[in-house]
This record gives sequence, C-alpha cells and structure tokens, in this order.
Amino acid sequence: MELKTLGFDQWFQEKRIEAQRPDCTVARVTAVYRDSYLVRNENSEILAEAAGSFVYSAESSVDLPSVGDWALVQYHNAETFAIIHGLLPRKSFLRRKTPGKKIDYQMIAVNIDSALIVQACDSDFNLRRLERYLVMVNEGHIEPILLLTKSDLVSPEKLEERIAEVRQANIRCRVLPLSNVTGFGVDQVRQLLEPGRTYCMVGSSGVGKTTLLNHIIGRDLFETNTVRASDGKGRHTTTQRQLIVLEHGAMVIDTPGMRELGNIGVSSGLEESFADIWNLSKDCRFTDCTHTQEAGCALLKAIDNGTLRPDRYQSYLKLMKESEYNELSYVEKRRKDKTFGQFIKTVKKELKKKGNHLL
Repeated sequence: MELKTLGFDQWFQEKRIEAQRPDCTVARVTAVYRDSYLVRNENSEILAEAAGSFVYSAESSVDLPSVGDWALVQYHNAETFAIIHGLLPRKSFLRRKTPGKKIDYQMIAVNIDSALIVQACDSDFNLRRLERYLVMVNEGHIEPILLLTKSDLVSPEKLEERIAEVRQANIRCRVLPLSNVTGFGVDQVRQLLEPGRTYCMVGSSGVGKTTLLNHIIGRDLFETNTVRASDGKGRHTTTQRQLIVLEHGAMVIDTPGMRELGNIGVSSGLEESFADIWNLSKDCRFTDCTHTQEAGCALLKAIDNGTLRPDRYQSYLKLMKESEYNELSYVEKRRKDKTFGQFIKTVKKELKKKGNHLL
C-alpha cells in the first residue's frame, strides 16, 4: 500500500516538504484513545504516543492529533511503536462546541473529503438538526451528502415528502434514501465511496450509521444494537472515532452519535448553508442589519411576501446569535487563559531568582 491510497495527495506532499522534519516520516492517525493513538503507514498500523514537547507546545486540545490527521512520527522498537512529534496542516476539519457549558472547540475528525450526514426519515427526521450539521460541515470545507435511513418505515409518499422538505429549505446537497433492513439504497452509497477519498459518518444516535457501515464492508465488523420496540430507535453503539480503510480503497470515519451540536464562529458555514438568506441580506438597507426590526430589512420583507419561510429564518437567526455569543465567550476565555499563563511564567521566574539568590 502507498501513502496516496490513504489520502496523501499532492497538497499534503507539499506540506510535508514545508515541515522540514527529515528526521520524521508521515503516518495517518486512525484512532484516538485517552493517552495514545493508532497511526497507519504503507506497511502497518501501530500504537503511538505524542511527544511531551509537542503536547506542551499545543495551545489547545484541537492542536493535538485527531482522527484523519497526518502525523510526523519517529518509529521505535523495530517499528512496533511510534512517537508523534507534530502534525501536517489540515485540509479540512469537523468540529463543534464542547458539550455542556464549557465554551471551547472539540475536534471530531480532520482531512475529510465528504461528510455523510445520516438522518432517519421516520419520526426522528429533524430539519433544524440537519441545518446544524450542514453548518458544521460547510464551515470545515467538507462536501455534505445526506443519507436518509429507515426508508422502510415510511411510505413512498412520505419519503418523497421528506426529500421535498429538504429541497424547500434550499438544501442542495446530494440526497440518498436507504434502508438497512431491506438493503434499498445501500449499493448506491457503496458506489459513491471513491478510492483514496475520506468520508465521515455523522448523525444522532440510533439512526443506523454503524449498521450501514457493516453493510458497506460486507460483514458485521462493528457491534450494533437492536432497535427498541417502544420508539423504533436504535441504541447508540459507536463509542469512539476511528478511520476504516475499505477493501476497494475508500476510507470511512465512524463517529459516536452527537446529542449537542453547538457552534462557535461559523460565519462561513452559515453563509454556505443558508446561501439563500445570505444573498437576500445583501439587499438590506443597513450593512449592520440585525434582521429583526430594521426598516429596509430584506429578510423581513421576504417573509412578508412569502418568499422566505419563517421557520428557516428563525433557524438562521438562532444559529447566528449562538455562534456570535459563543465566539465572544471563547475569545474572552482565551484572553484569560493567556493572562493566567503569563502570570504563572512570571511567578516561576521570580521563584527561580529567589532560589538562586539563596544559593
């Protein structure tokens, strides 16, 4: 196997040269554990740890290795163990706000070509949740593809209605309906996975991501749980992110289900996911229009004349305000962290001086 079959294209080759680390080779991070990683090169997949100096120099957790990263490594013990000394720049990324009240980024996976957004088309279908996934995917410069699972649980008319809802929301990504039970649509998903490209499956718990992956692989490689009879939903199975290389050469990153999809500073993701609203806003009378009450607001005018759906408008405003609020909080947090770090360095310096004086 050559590195290019793992996605190491011309762009990464150039970044490898710019890194100027002749003492290291490159390997792709395929799994992340608490204190270690799995890395894969042309020959094997082995356990690795991050060098202390690398961890110390990282400004935040997003700078540490993530699934899909290309790492600069040195091999030891007859190439049965590796040390990660750095990372190549990332071509794309998938990240969200850290779950809970903490305002910080959580990296999900990187260097992804296409994101397979998996959503069930039964009662679990949620257009607002889909918009959040699209913002996250578009912000990371990843091509979105929507997979509508559980098509066997709805009528053909209801399935067409779901697809129509997606199109009416001005979502223009590719949409593929499928069923893990009947096998409908699974071959189409398998055919769109191209050798040398990396795909990431994202979606809520129980929508059938892992089952679909097993179908694509052709065997039950990963554990799945049965669907609950009470509500027709599957139980979450995947517990960590991992990159799988399929037999024909495509790569898929399976991810745990996400209950929270908070955003931080996703202006470009909003611009692309809500292109219709973004383009309308250019006709607002004021450049700093908040789109809530100003005279001459093109969005409010579009709602009045029926060319913009109120629910999509409300979703856009909610995501925009959430993103801006979290971004301001994040910047303030980083400022405080930096100030505290400088204080610690000053204290250590003074203690060192005092120690030398006593000697």
